Amino acid sequence: MTAATWGLLVATFAACFVEMVEATTIVLAMGFTRSWRSSMIGTAAAVCLLAAVTAVAGYALATWLPRSALQLVIGGLLLIFGLQWLRKAILRASGRKAMHDEDAIFAEEQAAARDAGTVPVTGLDMFSFVVSFKGVFLEGMEVVFIVITFGLNAHDVPVAVIGAAAAVVVVLAIAAAARRPLAMIPENLLKYGVGLLLASFGTFWAVEGMGIFRSGGASIAWPGGDGAIPVLIVAWFVLTRVFIAVLRDEPVPAVAR
Repeated sequence: MTAATWGLLVATFAACFVEMVEATTIVLAMGFTRSWRSSMIGTAAAVCLLAAVTAVAGYALATWLPRSALQLVIGGLLLIFGLQWLRKAILRASGRKAMHDEDAIFAEEQAAARDAGTVPVTGLDMFSFVVSFKGVFLEGMEVVFIVITFGLNAHDVPVAVIGAAAAVVVVLAIAAAARRPLAMIPENLLKYGVGLLLASFGTFWAVEGMGIFRSGGASIAWPGGDGAIPVLIVAWFVLTRVFIAVLRDEPVPAVAR
């Protein structure tokens, strides 16, 4: 496997791992509090719909757009997506935003489940079904986006799918063994790392795709080829550390306290 292939595998695994941790917390809360059966049905329905969305969106993007346009569109979306993750990571690391806490989220979901009324003795518990479906589908849409964008741009969708599937298996195995929210996983650190990967790959592919605007529409080649990606990761890391240091030193406005 080449360095680019390993980078693709690690990026999709890490990103999907984080999203699956959040989805698993919701399903666990519904299962422990109300109905495991309804929660699992909701989860299965969401997974089936996500598979259909992946197939349709992946085929459409691969068929309708030329290579440089695909790089520009997907790279731009990845960059925007990565910057959103980095923004939250910077705010958390600088003390401007509370750290993500799976235990707290689990408690909130359980409280909402208890307030939803009694669980039907027979049939489907619609509350467990809908909440589990929504949680898995919304978190899964980010997984679908990451798998499609990384896979298509790297011309290796199977590796992206393997990375995502491996993340799902690992999260489910940990959840089955722990039987509690996966708060022991350093999710805030993982989100920071994933944000760096998304922003770096997004920058790399967006710049390549800007070749669509020149004569012939050929992609722009980076100096060093794929070797520019680690340099971009370091550059984004340094930039985010600068922002974190600045925000830590600045006083928090009274309205934000």
